[in-house]
Amino acid sequence: MYLFISGAEIFIILVIVVMLFGADKLPELARGLGKGMQQLKNATNEVKKEITEGVKKQGIDADLTSDIEKEVKNIKNKVKDNIDDLTGPIKRNL
Repeated sequence: MYLFISGAEIFIILVIVVMLFGADKLPELARGLGKGMQQLKNATNEVKKEITEGVKKQGIDADLTSDIEKEVKNIKNKVKDNIDDLTGPIKRNL
């Protein structure tokens, strides 16, 4: 199941696409779709690169999010350990 679409629904969509465009146009459509997706990916990477370079030029710490993620993981692990310590005896009794 992909994106809440079943196999039968995907098959019906494919049949409709073949009926609308014809079997000879499908490779051309797929090629165009692939090129469009590649261009979108390249544009996204360029925007990320420009943002990163701009942040570095301004002297802003670009690793702030990774530091926050590490801290959150540490706190999560501590809380989990504390909960395990509290519930350990209860689990053993069950």
